Amino acid sequence: MSCASRVYGRYLSSRVAALAVVGVGVLVAGAARLSAESDTGSPGPLAQSCGVPAASGGAGGGRAGGGRGLPVFPPAEYPVKLPPVSLLGAHNDLPNPYRPGVSWAQLPEGRKWGSTASVTTAPDGTIWVADRCGNSGAGGTTCGGPSANVNPIFQFDTSGKLLKTFGAGMFVSPHKLAVDKEGNLWLADNGGHQIFKLSPDGKVLLTLGKKGVAGPGLDEFDAPTDVAIAPNGDIFVGDGHSGGGTATGNARIMKFDKNGKFVKTWGKKGMAPGEFDVIHTLAFDSRGRLFVGDRQNNRIQIFDQNGKFIAQWFQFGRPSGMYIDKNDIIYVADSESRDARTNTGQFALPQTGYGYNLGAQRGIRIGSAKDGSVKYFIPDPCPYPYAAGSSLAEGVTADAAGNVYGADFLGDVRKFVKK
Repeated sequence: MSCASRVYGRYLSSRVAALAVVGVGVLVAGAARLSAESDTGSPGPLAQSCGVPAASGGAGGGRAGGGRGLPVFPPAEYPVKLPPVSLLGAHNDLPNPYRPGVSWAQLPEGRKWGSTASVTTAPDGTIWVADRCGNSGAGGTTCGGPSANVNPIFQFDTSGKLLKTFGAGMFVSPHKLAVDKEGNLWLADNGGHQIFKLSPDGKVLLTLGKKGVAGPGLDEFDAPTDVAIAPNGDIFVGDGHSGGGTATGNARIMKFDKNGKFVKTWGKKGMAPGEFDVIHTLAFDSRGRLFVGDRQNNRIQIFDQNGKFIAQWFQFGRPSGMYIDKNDIIYVADSESRDARTNTGQFALPQTGYGYNLGAQRGIRIGSAKDGSVKYFIPDPCPYPYAAGSSLAEGVTADAAGNVYGADFLGDVRKFVKK
């Protein structure tokens, strides 16, 4: 295993461990403000937890106090509030024209959502989702071992009716799923370091990368995260998820022609324009510009298809997921922004480095891919300060009616209907 892979593995272990941190009353109260679990959808056991198991609620009795000398404040009484605008210019005070999100989509009997970063809309209007075979976590082997017989790919109509499911035994740990204009699927397997092109029935049409091999070669990836297909069929891959906030791991865009022949690559680890740190999501606008969610740098970078830098935007928050519709409305999911504050009575998250985006509230920001204006904001209902490394949507899409769908790392897919 490469050094980059080991760093990524340590990050994942700490991130998943954060989901099991001992909670306090304020966090349970925050989780209660999430949409109540109902007979709709197939939420996983952590879906309503904000990253803190509800069974641990009430610790500290709602009084200021707590372990290791850190205070715990009752609901709505944490003395530090998020500002209207973050330090990098992401607005927290925009109108929200959507009803609270509700758990959406019926999985087969007995199946519950695992962690997912991916929900996307196909040209025929159906919604595709990929999860980690019912397991919590990312990378690693979430679809291996006893989970190798579990399907991670699902197709639904907009009502949530299951149309199709497949993919058991095909992937190590799925990340993002894209759909091209012909309806073919493109899946980034960041556990197996490969890209798959699939027919709508799950037949493998093309693979890129070497299974189980993480590397910097032109025929290798190191935890690829997403795929975007240009109008002419050229393939763009975001590579890599490894080493966020460190000097290790790939940080590049890989471009291939429609047949999978390597064309070019650009980018390296860094913070300057054209440099990256955890490319997490990709999308094209109607002009064929490539939008790159440069997550650890808390920005979107925009390029032409030859890698020429056009612009960088910080106003959409920390991009975990991104979707641009045919009208160039852009939806950006921020599932990770945080600072060093805690209300758990102990430091459950690292105090420096990964995930820092001071003053930004988690949620989904909606605006224009044409001019970068941000119009609306669906806030994460989990209370600040956040208890876990990720909450609400890591993946985002919208249907033709403008309803929004969010895919949660904590194990759910939520639908937000316009008011």
